[in-house]
Amino acid sequence: MSKTKSRKPKKRHVPHRTKRLPKGPSGGIELLLVQWVDKLGKQGDVVEVKPGYANNYLLPQGLATMATSHHKRMVDKHKARLLEIQKARLAGLQALADQLRHESITIEANANEEGHLYGSVGAADIVGALKANNVTISPDQILLEGPLKELGLYTIKVRLSPEVESELKVWVVPSVTEEGSGGEGS
Repeated sequence: MSKTKSRKPKKRHVPHRTKRLPKGPSGGIELLLVQWVDKLGKQGDVVEVKPGYANNYLLPQGLATMATSHHKRMVDKHKARLLEIQKARLAGLQALADQLRHESITIEANANEEGHLYGSVGAADIVGALKANNVTISPDQILLEGPLKELGLYTIKVRLSPEVESELKVWVVPSVTEEGSGGEGS
């Protein structure tokens, strides 16, 4: 009598299959970008890429997700919310721009008798003077053609955002120094 072992049939290895990725109109894979991707698009854009780029880079890195109708609706709602926030921000910046138009600041600086400053007045000095008036902006928002090197009245451009610009009047005056007695003629 021959002994035969009962063998279990070998299980066939089936590769892990995921949902098929949605095809775009040009035959590529249609994805929704989760983050900004250089030379592809910004967050919320629906893009069409080659399957290898989608499977090997965008999806594993978490830079994109499948462009389902649910995801597209979520992005549209998010964009609408962001648009409202942007409008409110622009309204606030416009109010600040109007305030700056009516603002006039005075900066004292050491100067000689002809009105030439010994140093210069730059964006940081203007920001400091504005801060004393409870207006907060950053030095890179002040657009100077060069440092102010003479006494006088200057109209300075201020760019609060790419859409909102304003002007500010800056007086550069000589600093008041206490002169001691006992000069000439004593």
